[in-house]
Amino acid sequence: MPEARTFTVDDDDDGIRLDRWFKRHMPEVSFNVVSRWARTGQLRLAGKRAVPGDRIEAGQEIRIPPAEATPVRPARPQREREALTAEEEELVRDMVIYEDAHAFVLNKPPGLATQGGTKTTQHLDRLLDGLAGESGRPKLVHRLDKDTSGALLVAKSARAAGHFAKAFSGRTARKVYWALVVGDLPGEQGLIDAPLAKQPGTGGEKMHISEEHGLPAKTRWRQIDRAGNRAAWVELQPLTGRTHQLRAHMAAIAHPIIGDAKYGGAEAFLTGGISRKLHLHARRIRIDAPDGGVIDVTADLPAHFAESLATLGFDPLAGDSLSLDKPPPSAEAKQRKVAAAAKSRRRERRGERRARGSQGRAKRR
Repeated sequence: MPEARTFTVDDDDDGIRLDRWFKRHMPEVSFNVVSRWARTGQLRLAGKRAVPGDRIEAGQEIRIPPAEATPVRPARPQREREALTAEEEELVRDMVIYEDAHAFVLNKPPGLATQGGTKTTQHLDRLLDGLAGESGRPKLVHRLDKDTSGALLVAKSARAAGHFAKAFSGRTARKVYWALVVGDLPGEQGLIDAPLAKQPGTGGEKMHISEEHGLPAKTRWRQIDRAGNRAAWVELQPLTGRTHQLRAHMAAIAHPIIGDAKYGGAEAFLTGGISRKLHLHARRIRIDAPDGGVIDVTADLPAHFAESLATLGFDPLAGDSLSLDKPPPSAEAKQRKVAAAAKSRRRERRGERRARGSQGRAKRR
């Protein structure tokens, strides 16, 4: 009887998903086959039953059925990747704002998709050929919407990609976005906690708030400055990573991001020389590096965003003065804390009075 096959996870595959390992090393085995092995207990990782979404670690053993029992799908014809022009290579090199042994950080311009699609042939993933080195072409580990600009990290090797993917999925990476939004926000800071789901009838192109079907989504916001009741400049930190999260959340609290027609409609546009482009920018990214250091990079604003700040009278230096860590409590939060402490002390005093009263009654008896 044929024996099961066993493979050992290499360092370059450390941290990736199990289904990704099959794509890299056994592309002839379909995802459906891998899922069937998982359901029937034939897929093992480090001696235990595994599922395609499990993260793997270097040195672990992957056990699968023998070759004779493995359905093989026909190999797909490989399309040759179109070579970059000299202008495209220069374009992607000009985006680099940070480089070390493990990663590049790029300042992605607005209007450039991160990945390709049916009708998208020009995208950042294709341009990464222009940054290829000894470890091959860089690898995407997160993404930005097409019209969102700013800091985007790409890994130089598969091992580094696994490390950064863990950081993003485990929420140890910190991302700071700047946005200009319509109206005057209610207070200096807040937390939007509203689950998001794909909106029916949009083909997954739009998200909406759904308590019943949505996945947890949280966004922390802080107001940097405001232009009366007309607009506000805010810092946004996504605490989860849902599609279009920042755009959907700001529209949900009636302060859509300026230029976001998809979620804000006509109300997302201001007159008076303010650009109609989306005003959402990944300003800063901070993430632990594989060698124990820290990557902390800030991306300059695109021209339309910088011009809008000036038009609205905002000082560009004000946004960077905010701490990346947990903000100080607001005045309202401080009042709630003081009130809670006072209430606790009153309870303690009532308890002490009851105890003294009980003792007095016991003595009289």
